[in-house]
Amino acid sequence: MTTAKDIMHPGAHWIPKTETLEHAAMRMRDLHVGALPVSDEDERLCGIITDRDIVIKCVAEGRDASTCTAGDLCVGTPRWISANADADAVLSEMETHRIRRLPVIDENKRLVGMISEADLAKHLDEHQIAEFAQKVYAAS
Repeated sequence: MTTAKDIMHPGAHWIPKTETLEHAAMRMRDLHVGALPVSDEDERLCGIITDRDIVIKCVAEGRDASTCTAGDLCVGTPRWISANADADAVLSEMETHRIRRLPVIDENKRLVGMISEADLAKHLDEHQIAEFAQKVYAAS
């Protein structure tokens, strides 16, 4: 059985919710990623921000990325998956919530990896990928 741990890209990095978006953008650049999970003071997932979030919700609104924090952009309940969840559960979570990146959390509620579309493409069959694309990208 293929699990989230098998699919994920290990070694994902948190960014604290108190970190500025300027620093978040530099971290994304340095790590060559388009999203970072955001942690609270207890190092638990409280959100996820993307490079697009920084542009649309900060820069385009005339806000200062050197004072706006990652926590300022986190809204709603973050989605995540257990490292032991099977591939069907991963797809269901991503498809149901129409998300393209999914943090993977271990039994201690700590971040152990991220699953992206590229990770799905490497580990799942063509039928699963086609279904994912149709559900996530199709007009609602």
